Amino acid sequence: MTVLEELDRIKDRQKDVSRDARVAIRSLEDVFASASPEQIVNGVELKNDADNQVSGKLSIFADHTLEKNQQNFTADEPDNRIINAAIYLQDKHAPRQVVLVTKDINMRLKAKGAGLERVEDYRTDQLIDDIRLLAKGFTELEGSFWGRVKDCESSSEGRDTHHVIDAEILGPCYVNQYIIDDTESFAARVVKKDEQNVELLDLGYERLMAKHAWGVHPKNIYQGMAFDALLDPNVDLVILTGPAGCGKTLLAMAAALEMVVEKGIYDKIIVTRNTPEIAESIGFLPGTEEEKMAPWLAAITDTLEVLHKHDESMSGSMNYIMEKANIQFKSVNFMRGRSIQNAFVFLDECQNLTASQLKTIITRCGEGTKLVCCGNLAQIDSNYLSAVTSGLTYIVERFKDFDGSANVYLNGVVRSRLASFAEEKL
Repeated sequence: MTVLEELDRIKDRQKDVSRDARVAIRSLEDVFASASPEQIVNGVELKNDADNQVSGKLSIFADHTLEKNQQNFTADEPDNRIINAAIYLQDKHAPRQVVLVTKDINMRLKAKGAGLERVEDYRTDQLIDDIRLLAKGFTELEGSFWGRVKDCESSSEGRDTHHVIDAEILGPCYVNQYIIDDTESFAARVVKKDEQNVELLDLGYERLMAKHAWGVHPKNIYQGMAFDALLDPNVDLVILTGPAGCGKTLLAMAAALEMVVEKGIYDKIIVTRNTPEIAESIGFLPGTEEEKMAPWLAAITDTLEVLHKHDESMSGSMNYIMEKANIQFKSVNFMRGRSIQNAFVFLDECQNLTASQLKTIITRCGEGTKLVCCGNLAQIDSNYLSAVTSGLTYIVERFKDFDGSANVYLNGVVRSRLASFAEEKL
């Protein structure tokens, strides 16, 4: 009962959590719609729509009816009432397991301290337990790569050279993962893999460092790998992660302008990002959607200024390029229901998005569209997300074996020595 009261309390908030609460309430209504009060107390069967099998029962426990001698905590707080109910059910139904599931860390600590044996987090939104385990998109090998390889089958196709090597040399890897060594002589990308062999596309360390777009050259090998993914039209999704000042936005915008204006591969650039909670309706600022989004997309306009700072008239160049490249600023909230064709879509600051919000955006992308997602998992502003539950973490893990996506962690801060010191010491 306390859980239902909590859902009722938060369903009218002007936040994502209110929508989730209403979804939960409607789901409960679907389960209990035709059940009698006796059935609700005893438990209504939960059936799987796919195979009509019963996976368990759902019931409502009237925790308000617990007497004071059955309570471990005072019943003033909702969390306390839920913990009291869980401990009461644990004692009543022993030796059966009673599990309290909550994302509230403090509630988990209180429940364990009160003697509840099984307390768990809700884990289906977590693909990894520790952010340090998140795939970086590349493997750095110690020593020389060719010093490890005893048997290799190489073939050339046009300007591309492929190597087939034993899978044990690299260990666990996935498609479109980059391979470099610390001798700064070898760089490749995984093209195919099976249990015995891995096929690599030889990119060449020097050639990666020589890649460039819109006058921007890589400052380190990580930016070289990012450029390789960004400038490859066969890679539909590029995910760039890394600390503040590592060049995510600059590389993405330079690649976007190169592929739209110079090469004509895409028709337009759509820049979007999640607006803060206070601006979810973005109605309080005057102007068009683009003008309303301008304060939150200042990072993009700053980047355009950097790319054209040596022009005779920087403002004139920017206005010309924004018109020539058909750059559109859009809010994530207005992306639902759209179908985007032949566009370069740049999603900035997506560490603050949930997996469902990112799914909404990714499924908007139609034929001939490239999506670039950038984010820094150390700068999450949402109260409801952590580094392991962020939608950015979710898509990195979900898409890492998809041959149409690439992920690169941009190691090293190149913005300034001040930014580098702050990232390291603060």
